[in-house]
Amino acid sequence: MNIDAKEIELIVQQVLENINAESLKFPRPCGGEDGVFECVEEAIEASYQAQRRWVKEYNLEDRKRIIAAIRTVSEEHAKELAKMVRDETGMGRYEDKVQKHLAVIRKTPGVECLVTDAVSGDEGLMIEECAPFGVIGAITPSTNPTETIINNTISMIAGGNTVVFNVHPGAKECCAYCLRLLHKTIVENGGPANLITMQRNPSMEAVNKITASPRIRLMAGTGGMGMVDALLRSGKKTIGAGAGNPPVIVDDTADIAHAAKEIYRGASFDNNLLCLAEKEVFVMESEAEQLIDALQKEGAFLLDSRQMEAVTAFAMVNKGGSFQVNKKWVGKDASLFLEEIGIHGHKDTRLLICETDSGHPFVQVEQLMPVLPIVRCRTFEECVDLAVSAEGGNRHTSSIFSKNVDRMTVFGKEIETTIYTKNGATLRGIGIGGEGHTTMTIAGPTGEGLTCARSFTRRRRCMLSEGGLRII
Repeated sequence: MNIDAKEIELIVQQVLENINAESLKFPRPCGGEDGVFECVEEAIEASYQAQRRWVKEYNLEDRKRIIAAIRTVSEEHAKELAKMVRDETGMGRYEDKVQKHLAVIRKTPGVECLVTDAVSGDEGLMIEECAPFGVIGAITPSTNPTETIINNTISMIAGGNTVVFNVHPGAKECCAYCLRLLHKTIVENGGPANLITMQRNPSMEAVNKITASPRIRLMAGTGGMGMVDALLRSGKKTIGAGAGNPPVIVDDTADIAHAAKEIYRGASFDNNLLCLAEKEVFVMESEAEQLIDALQKEGAFLLDSRQMEAVTAFAMVNKGGSFQVNKKWVGKDASLFLEEIGIHGHKDTRLLICETDSGHPFVQVEQLMPVLPIVRCRTFEECVDLAVSAEGGNRHTSSIFSKNVDRMTVFGKEIETTIYTKNGATLRGIGIGGEGHTTMTIAGPTGEGLTCARSFTRRRRCMLSEGGLRII
């Protein structure tokens, strides 16, 4: 076939017009509105182009300024977001969700944790800096949906990255609202569009496309172990925040009144939705009655054995002898559990407690419900053994109430959890009433621990040899 010069010119022009967007400095028009896209491919591409601009055209002071604006607008809307999450998911408690939002807004570190290491010696100057991965694919849960978006956004863009979120379908409306809110704030403060994106209707297909995309350099997952395991099999670098079943030990040296107050606060907070919340208590026999009495004084409702069996029958699903949580009851108010078994007039009850053996499903399964089983133990050593067994190797969170430092040390070494609190609610371990920063992505399985901006960066070393730039 003969092609004349004019036809060749037309073909070349068409090729140039259709060239892949990755070779352009600015993104091609995408079908998104304030970061929310109809298809995940466009969300990924837009995020990729935004990340190129973010690292080339913006400096650390720009990141600080934009993150400060995100904190301001998020705090202004904290109550609204808390209500939206409660209304859409039907889980948790509004007043506690406000606290969670404020914690991630105020105590998620920004660029200040991107510390540069330097070594100067006779053979030159070496510096190691925190560099961005690029585009991050982030999977978020229904238990802490908008809190995780705010937390991840601050941490990830502080590190120079952009983010493609795949949110939980059960919280997609509040997440889309939150993401648009943050996106508008970024753009209004001079940042590039599409630093944060999501597909309007999340799906497993979208997750698969995110993990398969060569544009995505890092995966971050906050949720159950099944999700984390799937991401780890993707072949991508993964930061995984998995399940927890945090045990509490109360020994015979503990301040029982204080222990009851702290355990009640932590286990009842947001109807026990946090994966780090106290899930089961192992108490030494000599202190059991006093602890149970003290928990009741705090406001807990004590179920008898018959009532506990009735709750187990609808809150847990028995599949061939293996128990799973009935998801319809996750995060529901304690009063609804009582009403289901015919006990009325307890609208203000926040926590149910009961005595069980260590093999009970409420002890062995992470239930995310305001039901706290209590197991009596003859010795401290038995407390430790049963607590380690119940924690199940998640290495997430544990706590102890004791005045014996040696016992605190022994349990800490045996349990090996990412968060370990002593004489305080586990909430304190993520900075809610305790020191240290807050995060909703607690990466126990992959080892990053309580994530911050530094967690979402990679180390790069720069070496100036032969003593150059050194003045001593």
